[in-house]
Amino acid sequence: MRRLFSFKAILVSLLLIAALLLAVWGQELRVFERAWFNLQQPEDAPASALWLDGYQVTRDAQVIEGLDDDVSALAYDPLRKSLFTVTNQKPRLIELSLDGKVLREIELVGFGDPEAVEYVGPGIFVIADERPQRLVEVRIDDATTRVDAADGQQLSLGLEMEAKNKGFEGLAYDLAGKRLFVAKERDPLRIYEVQGFPHFDPHSPSAIRIIDDRERDAGLFVRDLSSLQYVAGSGHLLALSDDSRLLVELDTQGKAVSSLSLIGGQQGLKESVPQAEGIALDENGVIYLISEPNLFYTFSKKAE
Repeated sequence: MRRLFSFKAILVSLLLIAALLLAVWGQELRVFERAWFNLQQPEDAPASALWLDGYQVTRDAQVIEGLDDDVSALAYDPLRKSLFTVTNQKPRLIELSLDGKVLREIELVGFGDPEAVEYVGPGIFVIADERPQRLVEVRIDDATTRVDAADGQQLSLGLEMEAKNKGFEGLAYDLAGKRLFVAKERDPLRIYEVQGFPHFDPHSPSAIRIIDDRERDAGLFVRDLSSLQYVAGSGHLLALSDDSRLLVELDTQGKAVSSLSLIGGQQGLKESVPQAEGIALDENGVIYLISEPNLFYTFSKKAE
């Protein structure tokens, strides 16, 4: 009887340990929140949503030729009808065609670790420099071959940056509202809203305001953030997660309303996207995505 009691005690202890490990694992991967989202997503998505689950890959893992450094982040220039990305080993601003061809390389001087780039106006971009934790305004034209960080406006954001390699990984800009969204990768995951940078009117005073909505960010079920994209019209944000292999559409309250899986066999993908680094969206609703090692993807809505 005593042996039977000991065996039962051991079994109960093992089950409790397993349950505890499962709970920790579930919290770390946010699997329960994600599963609930997958169940209720179709009914809750508003009419203005992109409905990312309706997208299919149209260009799958095309190699970006001519680069010897991995690209990071992606931005769409609506005037040039081209894309911009950055490299950080040898800091460069790279212009790409919409079919993933290199058009030109611009040397970045005075940058330590450029990780994100975003279009904010004609010929004007903001680059996130991860190690010094700063945002830098850069200006280019057709003849630009070199940009110095010292020539542009700069904003340092030392916000919860104990982990220096877990800093700013994504940028998005609201052209109408003049708001810049900045994604902190993880530990903790954050999406900051920055108002007043860059400052466009030299005749008016500059006032910087930073909004940090921790309650909203705590509800995100992705493990990390590698890129952001603002959706004009709806005011939604697209949040790209490399670790979760997922692109999530967030409404104006930060609630997930639709998603696009980056796992092989989903959305028409032959294989899983290996390391998603950047996304961009054009006015026709086409989604552009880059992944290390220098792979280029496009996604479009399935024909009705």
